Amino acid sequence: MARDIAKIRNIGIAAHIDAGKTTVSERVLYYTGKIHRMGEVHEGTATMDFLEEEQERGITIQSAATTCLWDRFGQRYTVNLIDTPGHVDFTAEVERSMRVLDGAVAVFDGKEGVEAQSETIWRQASKYKVPCICFVNKMDKLGADFDFSFKSIRERLGAPAVAVQIPIGQSDTFQGIIDLVRGIAIYYNVADDRDKGETHTEKPIPDAEKARFEHWRHDLIEKVAETDDRLTDKYLHGQEITEEELRAALRKATIHFKLHPVFCGSALQYVGVQRLLDGVVDYLPSPMDMPPIIGHDVKDPDKQIERRPDPNEPFCGLIFKIVSDSHGDLTYVRVYSGKLERGERVLGANRGKKENISRIFQMHADERIPIEVAEPGDIIAVIGIKDPLTGDTLCDMDHPLLLERPTFPEPVVSMSIEPKTSADRQKLGEALTVLKREDPTFQAHYDEETGQTIISGMGELHLEILQHKLQRDMGVGVLVGKPKVAYKETITQKGEGRGKFVKQTGGRGQFGDATVTVEPFTAAQAKAEELKFTDSFAFENKIYAGVIPREYIPSVEYGARQASKSGVLANYPLINVKVTLIDGSYHPVDSSQIAFEQAGSLAFREACQRAGLTLLEPIMKVVVSTPDDYLGAVTGDLNRRRGSIVSMEQRGNTRIVEAEVPLSEMFGYTTELRSMSAGRASSVMEPLKYAPVPAQVKTAILEEVG
Repeated sequence: MARDIAKIRNIGIAAHIDAGKTTVSERVLYYTGKIHRMGEVHEGTATMDFLEEEQERGITIQSAATTCLWDRFGQRYTVNLIDTPGHVDFTAEVERSMRVLDGAVAVFDGKEGVEAQSETIWRQASKYKVPCICFVNKMDKLGADFDFSFKSIRERLGAPAVAVQIPIGQSDTFQGIIDLVRGIAIYYNVADDRDKGETHTEKPIPDAEKARFEHWRHDLIEKVAETDDRLTDKYLHGQEITEEELRAALRKATIHFKLHPVFCGSALQYVGVQRLLDGVVDYLPSPMDMPPIIGHDVKDPDKQIERRPDPNEPFCGLIFKIVSDSHGDLTYVRVYSGKLERGERVLGANRGKKENISRIFQMHADERIPIEVAEPGDIIAVIGIKDPLTGDTLCDMDHPLLLERPTFPEPVVSMSIEPKTSADRQKLGEALTVLKREDPTFQAHYDEETGQTIISGMGELHLEILQHKLQRDMGVGVLVGKPKVAYKETITQKGEGRGKFVKQTGGRGQFGDATVTVEPFTAAQAKAEELKFTDSFAFENKIYAGVIPREYIPSVEYGARQASKSGVLANYPLINVKVTLIDGSYHPVDSSQIAFEQAGSLAFREACQRAGLTLLEPIMKVVVSTPDDYLGAVTGDLNRRRGSIVSMEQRGNTRIVEAEVPLSEMFGYTTELRSMSAGRASSVMEPLKYAPVPAQVKTAILEEVG
């Protein structure tokens, strides 16, 4: 029997760290019958946090996928759910999940409202055009405030939020929720932990809550009516808008980013999760509601190809995650069109390789359920793909196309890593290759000068977990150095340089001669001038009349590009530069591509030396929550770390301090903040931008590099 794709929901649960998203996921699995005993994050027994490291730390490190079923209005829906990490060091997990989702549930802490990482995930959802519904969690927590949280969604995220539920009481008086669409109050047995939210009572709105209900319902109807001409007409003429009309219009508005429905409850107390699941079905899109996926022709990147979520169209899917396994790589794929059958041969379009799909699984965290065929909208894992990479496209052999890859932030922290024994040396090389395939924000390279292997990642925690993975899971003995900052180089003005490479050997010689100019350049300028800006480097050829033969021009660019990657000042990558080839000469016999690569590299280095080289350092956005008593100590400490305070906000007797601080000053900050505030202050940070390093700091870095 053909499957109804309109009854599929591909959703992610995303939030700031500690907002309770894994607890929400556990409750969803329980209510959909996927698990019969609920795990708890604080006990290290959560189903979706199945890695040993996750259970020990009580945080989500990698996104976990599962499929569950939910009944709504007598119809059965399939919900493919991805639980994503909240910690900024694992932002790649959120990024790649957002790329393949159709909708998301953004979870907020009822006391804190919108927090630093909430803004990041909201940006990621907007970037990939993923409609969101909101869940204000922890309404039973001391200090929970629904009105404040709702206001912060509207103001801090600039999101057109609209409440579909409000709480009855909050903090220690929290008893249930008022459904603004149906106009009823739902009471839960919050006191009895064994009840698990199974028994709840629906009652008319109590008199004490009627004024609040009328206020919020009026806001809901007004905002929804604004998005639909027919409802606007009914609203203006004072006619009753039915429940079905309200739901249908709100669904349409959510899918088109005009509104974001806001739910509330307490996942830990089992309150509101079933209603949230109803909301997922009611308001978030199915694959059918999403616009067709756009791909590009393999031979002509400017030619676009559309694929609809139809089993009869040619197959195409995107690899969004890779997990290495002793039985072969487990490759996670989102199917966008066509069918994928077990044993089928498909094309890996990025490298033009034929791949054999030997097995297909539906995933439940780390448990695999074998299936024979996958259809549009499915999120599956397959075995049989050789050396897959995140963002690769799989497609029908006769209908090749390339889907857009997700983009990932640059690593900001690096450290040296060495094998303990000669036996570990080979194992380390293989293990690092595996980690690079699994994690797009992880990089590793061998430093010829020091003879060390340098690994880079998104933060101290990220590198620490990768180090544990090497030692514990892969059995590689390693010694690691201290974490270091991943600086960048750039130029401050225009400069010109000539590179002349002449080498006379016994036989044929080598001759290459190129003159280039370099100048500071941005992505916006590249777009305006229609130049490619790969790795923050643009190249323009201004040579005419065959001064250098055309076949050698790409060699000059390649030489300059390679020189920019290894840096000129202190071996850090040089970014935000435009290189223009303006002159040169060649020898009819001795010139070669290699000679012009060398000439390009020499010219680039000389031009940069004349163009005012400087170092850039990563600046972090740091948000500290501290009791008033420790405010002076916290701000004084941030100033000492070369930080600049951007804003300060009062929430009750807590201050939220937002600052911009160089990453080099932030190593070990969490521990120091705890001791400074008797364990009562907390902080989060995320990469914000690169900025020039002050002169005295630059001198110290250059001395250290030697």
